[in-house]
Amino acid sequence: MDSTALKTMARAVVSTQAAAVASLESRIDDTFVAACEIILACRGRIVVLGMGKSGHIAGKIAATLASTGTPAFFVHPAEACHGDLGMITGDDVVLVLSNSGETDEVKRIIPLLKRLGVNIIAMTGNPSSTLATHANVNINVEVADEACPLGLAPTSSTTAALVMGDALAISLLETRGFTAEDFARSHPAGRLGKRLLVHIRDIMHSGDEMPVVAETASLSQAIMEMTRKRLGMVAITAGDMKVLGVYTDGDLRRTMELALDPHSTLIGEVMTRTGKSIAATALAIDAVELLQKYKVQGLLVIDEQSRLQGVLNFHDLLQAGVV
Repeated sequence: MDSTALKTMARAVVSTQAAAVASLESRIDDTFVAACEIILACRGRIVVLGMGKSGHIAGKIAATLASTGTPAFFVHPAEACHGDLGMITGDDVVLVLSNSGETDEVKRIIPLLKRLGVNIIAMTGNPSSTLATHANVNINVEVADEACPLGLAPTSSTTAALVMGDALAISLLETRGFTAEDFARSHPAGRLGKRLLVHIRDIMHSGDEMPVVAETASLSQAIMEMTRKRLGMVAITAGDMKVLGVYTDGDLRRTMELALDPHSTLIGEVMTRTGKSIAATALAIDAVELLQKYKVQGLLVIDEQSRLQGVLNFHDLLQAGVV
């Protein structure tokens, strides 16, 4: 095994594919805009088709479109000839990938798609092909060379198609005003979804789970309450649950150095009156930022009148998958 030859070949592959992608920039023209306009006007779904390696790329493009605000799904052209064509309606737009534009399975269903009355967007490397000439719009993804030294294995051509598909999806995303919150709604199980969809009210401790004592409680009573609830803090409130302060594990360590009598010392004398708080309607990711900014382990959840609604600590955010 010649390591130098391996590295040389690998670099040539990267260079060839980079050149193929770079050549696409000039193809972002009025034809590309026309394809976007057809998709934006679509009342149904975007159906993406492709055979072989183009089929794999088509599946990825469909997934990217669907997750960025353009409902789409993949249909295998061969399966379409055996019943799956029924998944396509006249309200849909069909995006067909074929580097040659002469793929038999694709050519076989073009008349059926035309009869159905759907708009066809082709993505080919041959603008004079059967597919390109029968499509409403053809996006040219022609490449000078495949990265395969035999010039046979689809490499640069599939990369070019993939990048052009991403260009379509992202251009549509921007035009639709698609936001990070919209993206999160289609990825609820992902980390982004949790960061943008989980609110403080969803994970905070409330009701009997809240560690809370009155200002007149003794230090020992506050420590017992903090120990029972196991959140590393206790809120100190007035009779109407208005927050007066907080007492944390850190405060306890500092208090111990003062050698105070825990039974005669009132919690109001040693509590922290500047405890950090957050609203129940805030996003959980906002709590992460506050904890990091102020280097604390927990937050009090309060309403507009500073009344206690809940308690949250760093472990709650970990369990929710926000961090």
